[in-house]
Amino acid sequence: MSIATSSTSSRAGLGYSVLLTIGMIIVIGSALGFQHIGGYIPCALCLEQRQPYYYGIPVAIVAALTAALGLPSWITRGLLIVAGLMMVVGGGIGVYHAGVEWHFWAGPTTCSTSASSMTQNAGDLLNELSTIKGPSCTEAALRILGLSMAGWNVIASVILAAIAFVGAKKAA
Repeated sequence: MSIATSSTSSRAGLGYSVLLTIGMIIVIGSALGFQHIGGYIPCALCLEQRQPYYYGIPVAIVAALTAALGLPSWITRGLLIVAGLMMVVGGGIGVYHAGVEWHFWAGPTTCSTSASSMTQNAGDLLNELSTIKGPSCTEAALRILGLSMAGWNVIASVILAAIAFVGAKKAA
């Protein structure tokens, strides 16, 4: 491989890694914004869908660093593939969650709500905080253009996985 080709693949790996990192940060930042600013309480499956982002962002950052430092391209490619696989898993969780919301299949038993039965007695409040579950996974808290947040996560995950896999190919 010539120096010019190596430099081009390194720049491609860097560009795709940075794009992937920024995209993942935007998606998880949006979810956290809806939660902390918008007041939408995530259900158990919503929280599960965030895990690939929490693990994937550091992987994408390391991929960008390996490309920026000019380390062997196979390292950057491998990290991009791992991040892409994480997004595929996240998309799969999103498909499962969207299917639960549309009642195509049953959700996990941990996705039932008991928050509406919360006590009004301050003395019992601490006891109930440890037993109250989040909202039900079967009802979408918000739909935008007909898609729930789980549905939008599927789209975002597919796009981010594609960015990762194309980046891995271009970094060769």
